[in-house]
Amino acid sequence: MADDVQQIVEGDGYALGNIDALADGPGFRKIRRALGVTAFGVNAIELPPGYETGGHYHERQEELYFVHRGRIEMTLGDDDATHVLGPGGAARVDAATVRKIKNVGDEPAVYLAVGGEGGYVGRDGRLPEGETTRFGPSN
Repeated sequence: MADDVQQIVEGDGYALGNIDALADGPGFRKIRRALGVTAFGVNAIELPPGYETGGHYHERQEELYFVHRGRIEMTLGDDDATHVLGPGGAARVDAATVRKIKNVGDEPAVYLAVGGEGGYVGRDGRLPEGETTRFGPSN
């Protein structure tokens, strides 16, 4: 079995990496730049325990947040509603909605922020010639 990818690997039509290898310590991990993503913005952010981001909003891009590890509290909107997300938690936030994120756990929190504008393109996946299914046990 091959080793897990750590450093950036580029091929014809793809790039792979590991968010932990993109930075050492807290702050932004520029996934879009490292992997050459062009259709949307994407970063991973590490917050130490007790740290929080400043509030912000966007002019155009909707964002999706996904918690990779740790626990974050999101404060959202004009009413300052708060919600806690743990590993596997996800949140969609409209562009104009003010959001602030705080690490409420005892360990560093790492979450992914994906942003874009322009809308969903629909289900456009296709099977290559010779393939008969998209899912099933490996051989």
